Amino acid sequence: MWAYVDTSALAKRYIDEAGRREALQLLRRYSLVTSVVLPVELCGAFRRRVAEGTLEAARLPGILSRVSADRQHWTLVEAGAEVLAAAETLVSTRPLRTLDAIHVASAQLFAARMSMPALLFVSADRRQTEAAAFVGLTARLIA
Repeated sequence: MWAYVDTSALAKRYIDEAGRREALQLLRRYSLVTSVVLPVELCGAFRRRVAEGTLEAARLPGILSRVSADRQHWTLVEAGAEVLAAAETLVSTRPLRTLDAIHVASAQLFAARMSMPALLFVSADRRQTEAAAFVGLTARLIA
């Protein structure tokens, strides 16, 4: 079984924050698919937390090492022309940020290619899960 997991949900695997328990349970049950942009976005999110003082700088190398090791188990969807066109359509019709639209469009493309219209889409972002449900994915908000 597959689940598309966005950055806000996957970050909970590496740091203790609201929704972590639920995220870990889902990650144990599903094979993970996500966008090729996720590793960059995840690294940026952790660096921001260090700058904000909500994550100890000494923990960052270990977290990034775990991300690197885990990455070999992820299926990454390329952000090619088809994904970007679908993301553009989404941002013109839904209140989404650019990378959030790329995630939804990537999940939509993966679901279509795998003939899985009810692909589980996991995020900690309400607008993003609403957009995923709008395009026919099974959306799950982790908060």
